[in-house]
Amino acid sequence: MARLLADRPADTLTIGDMARQLGHSHGAVRNAALTLVRRGEADQSGTGQPEFRANAKTAAAAQTAVISPPGTHAPRAQAATAHTTIPAAATTRQTGPIRRAGGQLYHPRELADLPDVEALNRLRDADVPVLLYGPPGTGKTSLVEAAFPDLLTVAGDGDTTVGDLIGEYTQADGGGYVFQYGPLVTAMTEGRALLIDDATLISPKVLAALYPAMDGRRQIQVKAHKGETIKAEPGFYVVAGHNPGVHGAVLTEALSSRFSVQIQIGTDYDLALALKIDARVVRVARHLSHQVDLGELGWAPQLRELLSYQKTQAVLGTQAALANLVGIAPVEDRDAVAAAVIKTVGVKQIAPLTLGKQLPASAARQPAGGTVSAHRGRSR
Repeated sequence: MARLLADRPADTLTIGDMARQLGHSHGAVRNAALTLVRRGEADQSGTGQPEFRANAKTAAAAQTAVISPPGTHAPRAQAATAHTTIPAAATTRQTGPIRRAGGQLYHPRELADLPDVEALNRLRDADVPVLLYGPPGTGKTSLVEAAFPDLLTVAGDGDTTVGDLIGEYTQADGGGYVFQYGPLVTAMTEGRALLIDDATLISPKVLAALYPAMDGRRQIQVKAHKGETIKAEPGFYVVAGHNPGVHGAVLTEALSSRFSVQIQIGTDYDLALALKIDARVVRVARHLSHQVDLGELGWAPQLRELLSYQKTQAVLGTQAALANLVGIAPVEDRDAVAAAVIKTVGVKQIAPLTLGKQLPASAARQPAGGTVSAHRGRSR
């Protein structure tokens, strides 16, 4: 890896570029590139698709071989067998926080006796598509972003079209029309990971355009653009997200059968406590989550809502943050959420965050610290 970068000092290379030239798996190349960056022996740039470039230390790094654990840099053709024979202890376990492309930290969780990001990378190297399912806000997207720095995302909904996946003609500045490839084509040609978020909100007819890229053919035909055939490069990988409780979400047999591994994602309330979120509110969330499991409620705060509570509390105070927590609950579950907050936190009553009466004009103009003298700016 270091030698490749050192031989091309003026170039910035993506993970897909390097995987094709080195003949190694996408995951192995990514791990090696990030290792060089961590050691200061290469530079990384880019957000959605990271790019790597040689620096002053790269040439020296290329002179000394660093022996990686057996199998971690196996060619993709061997990956399907390699991932079943490598013992879990043979690879570097990523247990500490991982910084995602947007700068947020992701805290890995255990999955099949591995850190979840490592498990997903093994599945990617073996070309085993994964469906993540669970309530909104539990960290499905965060996990995928942490595992795959080269990720492209399609945010699915009922209006998603085949053109949103594959591409469509758009008007150029000169007045003509040009074909703009969609994220599916980009992921296939660049050997990148593709997340279909909220996949079960997308029409089954639209999702059908994705299936030929995922099966043994690993290619699609772009009928709208001269019937062009697009073939998937090594590294291309599809992962999908499904929110079972969302209205309109339907997991069809055709979609489910394309994902050999399906992983349930729930909120890690111990992580919420470790992140210093109010322990009383975490207890409320645990209690409500248990009621959801029993079928008594339809909603409970997940990690996303708990993090939002923490931020609101820091800005507006505890009372306002609790009121907002009640207010974001679905109307049919709001009374139960309020009752849980009252019982656990000890407040007398709680209602959704609501605007009060209009403030007097003089009060509205007052600085927060009190009235200010018009003569010398001294507080009275």
